[in-house]
Amino acid sequence: MAHEGPPLPPPRGPVSTAVRAYLLDTGPLPPAGAAASGDPYGDDLQLALYLCYELHYRGFAGVSPDLEWDAGLLGVRAALENRFLTALREDTPVHDTVDDALAELLVEPADGTGVSHFLAAEGERWQVREYAAQRSLYHLKEADPHAWVLPRLCGRAKAAMAAVEFDEFGGGRADRVHARLYADLMADLDLDTSYGRHLDAACAQTLATVNLMSLFGLHRALRGALVGHFAFVEITSSPGSRRLAEAMRRTGAGPAAAYFYDEHVEADAVHEQVVRHDVIGGLLDEEPQLAADVAFGVDATGLLEDRLAGQLLGAWRAGRSSLRTPLPGPPASASPPETTDIS
Repeated sequence: MAHEGPPLPPPRGPVSTAVRAYLLDTGPLPPAGAAASGDPYGDDLQLALYLCYELHYRGFAGVSPDLEWDAGLLGVRAALENRFLTALREDTPVHDTVDDALAELLVEPADGTGVSHFLAAEGERWQVREYAAQRSLYHLKEADPHAWVLPRLCGRAKAAMAAVEFDEFGGGRADRVHARLYADLMADLDLDTSYGRHLDAACAQTLATVNLMSLFGLHRALRGALVGHFAFVEITSSPGSRRLAEAMRRTGAGPAAAYFYDEHVEADAVHEQVVRHDVIGGLLDEEPQLAADVAFGVDATGLLEDRLAGQLLGAWRAGRSSLRTPLPGPPASASPPETTDIS
């Protein structure tokens, strides 16, 4: 949990290679056309975008903080964002109303085929460790992207959002900050808890889920979408966390690992009500024209979470790692049958 930024990861293609070189002052930015093309969900674009966004969090070791507002880099970021956002708008089936989008989240799928279902019922310790490593990209900065919306809200929505964020940040206690609790979970699983340590191992689908939060959070015009994203997270968290707590106990992950999800079962059951009735309700009372953006935020989050679930479950059911590179030094009993570089 040190404050110094992590080292830059290796690139995954020509655009991320150029962005990385520019951050290290060893090369020019990629051409505008290169940044605006390519697979919008692929490794190269998602890593390049992640590198740009991370400058607004803790940055990277050896990278000047002045680059956070570098005009040329912001231009490249805008091209990457436009490619990503355009794809999301084209590929996301958006509900007609916010109520319709939320109603679907409130009903648990009967087939029980999600990642948390798999881990609770049959996941092995090595798969639990991989899941924790993938999700560490967000959970070690949990709630940070959502905090950007606070200055863009007012009245009831602002007060309710601040109340939920206060809980996420530990209610004034450093040892209860959710990012701290997640680091404790990782320690129980014999994972390196350093911020950004598992960026290179994480798949493109994981990067996209985190980039979505940054995209929505950094743009005032997308404040409704960020609220929709937050609603998706809080509404789906409690039942999913209950299953993940079961997975932690069943695989012997340790008390801190189970406690992280136990905490979310209780807290997010309350947060769900606050977000639905006061954050979304308050926002739409003030700005009813943002309803379509809220629904888009809910549904785009679902799209990317489904893509990530497909990647994880596809790899695990085939008996291979979901990570691009193997986790360093796991106990022998935690090793997967085989580890395949999926880059």
